[in-house]
Parts: sequence; structure tokens; C-alpha cells
Amino acid sequence: MTAIRLLLVDDDPLVRAGLSFMLGGAADIEIVGEAADGSEVEELVDRVHPDVVLMDIRMPSVDGLTATERLRARGDAPQIVVLTTFHADEQVLRALRAGAAGFVLKDTPPAEILDAVRRVAVGDPVLSPAVTRQLMEHAAGTTTDTRRTRARERIAALGEREREVAVAVGQGLANAEIATGLFMSVATVKTHVSRILAKLDLNNRVQIALLAYDAGLLEETGEDGEDRH
Repeated sequence: MTAIRLLLVDDDPLVRAGLSFMLGGAADIEIVGEAADGSEVEELVDRVHPDVVLMDIRMPSVDGLTATERLRARGDAPQIVVLTTFHADEQVLRALRAGAAGFVLKDTPPAEILDAVRRVAVGDPVLSPAVTRQLMEHAAGTTTDTRRTRARERIAALGEREREVAVAVGQGLANAEIATGLFMSVATVKTHVSRILAKLDLNNRVQIALLAYDAGLLEETGEDGEDRH
């Protein structure tokens, strides 16, 4: 088994030491580098080639949001998990919009942080629909209408089945659950997800979920998945 190459980014040396101790002991995790500020991240990524970056959101010089935006703008970007002290935070939401695959709280149990790293390494997001809604509600404000209009314009590029898959992703369903609900194979679901990412120029399923939320698609569809119109 090839170990997951992990880069730790946090301005607190005690936090980095704790994470290194907790995560480095796992047989499938290799700590390939540590950074104390977002300004160091790009150079380290080029040098150590991590699969996953565990990124503190608040750092004194270049914060985790800026570092995430810079990394995800690259074609060969690693997966990013944001490390934060708050559930509902505008910077966390912006990092997710920029392409982070999810976030974990600093007081999250070690086993859950390990699970998050493993999941994003294979392309699974670390974000529940409930947390997505909490973040979106926290960020709601005067720009909501404009964001919704833009999101609907982007969603309009999708075909009907792709739109249905996007809604299901926004509801937090796994591929197998989407396949059952929409009467298609798991392979077909994966194909639709890949096409959605390509058409909308998105990086991961979290961004699909956020766009579906922005467009109001999750409001149009009930918790049971039935269209309200």
C-alpha cells in the first residue's frame, strides 16, 4: 500500500508537533513536510509533492484561505483539508469555494482527522449537508441574490440528468445512493459527476454542493428528495 503523503501547515509549532505525532503513527500516512505559514506552502508542495495538505485557516503572514486559493489555481494541486477552530466561518466557506475538500476542527478526535485525510486522498469530501447549510446561512447577506443568479446561470449549462445528480451531491448522497435514487449505475453517476466538474470548472464534490445550494436547488427539493414544484 502506498502511503498518503501529508503536508502540515500551522503557525503553532505545538499544534504541528501534535498533528505529526497523531497522524505520523498511522501505517498509511507519511508526513512529508511542515510549514509555519501559507507563504511557504507552494514551494514545499513543489518539493515534497503531498497528496493532502492539512491547512490552518488563520496564520499571520499568508493565511490558509490565500494559500488554498493559490494551490487550487494550479493544475496539479493536492487535496486540501482546512483546519479551523470554528464551525461557521466565512473564511472556511471561502476556502471551500476555492476548492478545499472539507474542514476539520482543531479539537476533532485524532481518529476523525485520520479519516478525513484518508477520505480526501481518494476524492471524497469531508463535509456534511448540515454543516454546508450552517456555513451558507452564516454567510447569507446582501450578496445572496447576486450569488443565486450567477449560480443559476452556471447550473443552466447542465443537462437534466446532470442537474439531478448535482442536487443529489448537494444532499450529501454517496454515488451508490444517487444511483439507486435516480435508477442508474454507479459508473454512470461517476461519469455525470466528472462531466459536472468539467462543465462548471469545479474541483470537487464540495463545490458542486455549494453551487447547488447557491442556486436554490436544495430548497426546491425536499429533504426526501422530492421536487416541490
